[in-house]
Amino acid sequence: MVRLNRIYTRTGDDGTTGLVRGPRRKKHDLRIESFGTVDEANAVIGMARLETSGMPRVDTLLARIQNDLFDLGSDLATPGADDPDAPASLRMTAAQTAWLEAEIDAANTELSPLTSFVLPGGSRLAALCHLARTITRRAERLVVALGEAEPGLNPHALTYLNRLSDLMFVLARVANNNGEKDVLWVPGQHRQ
Repeated sequence: MVRLNRIYTRTGDDGTTGLVRGPRRKKHDLRIESFGTVDEANAVIGMARLETSGMPRVDTLLARIQNDLFDLGSDLATPGADDPDAPASLRMTAAQTAWLEAEIDAANTELSPLTSFVLPGGSRLAALCHLARTITRRAERLVVALGEAEPGLNPHALTYLNRLSDLMFVLARVANNNGEKDVLWVPGQHRQ
């Protein structure tokens, strides 16, 4: 159980931060950037939830995702293999990604087929879902780089991010009246 008695510790004043285990790292370290970007996506999803009145199912999905993103942050903040004599670290699982896939499939059945790429917008909720999608994609790119720099990364962390960005795209379409209010890209519309 997490227990926070003090909000500031002053230990990061030297430009470093602590991980679940291992030596402190610079705040610009790739691992810190990775879980920091996951946290950024989580914050935008929190903003999106402010726009879900009348859409309790979407709000429930986003609430679960926010919790899973904390699991993901913990996974990324825990480098290296577990000590066999210590409790297992919190790691992302295939089941968490499978849940995202099931939600994508369920939501997608209600959507009108796409005839073009979708521009972010339509409704505030849709725009925030698209923002969360793009931040999630950035987190995914950072986790790919982290996996190359530090082999042994949990592969379920990367898979989860990949599916989450897909779900955020689908939820943006759901927020746009199941795609009816999507803003579609018109290729070359303003060329002369």
